[in-house]
Amino acid sequence: MGKKQKEVKEKPLEKMTATELREMAKEIDGITGTYGMNKAELISAIKKSKGITDEGVKKGSAGTVRQIKEKIRELRKKRQEYIDGQDGKMADIFRHRISKLKKKTRRI
Repeated sequence: MGKKQKEVKEKPLEKMTATELREMAKEIDGITGTYGMNKAELISAIKKSKGITDEGVKKGSAGTVRQIKEKIRELRKKRQEYIDGQDGKMADIFRHRISKLKKKTRRI
C-alpha cells in the first residue's frame, strides 16, 4: 500500500476525441447542438465558454473545408451561368478555380 496515487491530468482539448469533447460540451450550459458539430467546432465552443483565447490559429490559413466547399458551390453556379450564356472561356476559368479549391480541401 506504499504506492502513491498519481493525479489525473486532463488531456488538452486538441488531443481529445470528438466523442469526449461532446460529453464535455453536454456538461457545459450554453452549448447546444453538440452532435451536429465537428471536432474543431466543439473545441472552439468549449474554449469560448471557458473563456480561453485561441492563440494557435494560423494567420492567412486557407480556411476550413466547409468554407472552401461553399466557395466551390458559388463558383459552380457562376460557371453554369457562363455555360448557359455560351461563354466557354469564362466557364473554363471557373472550372480551373473549382479544381484548385478541390485540391485544397484534399490537402486540409
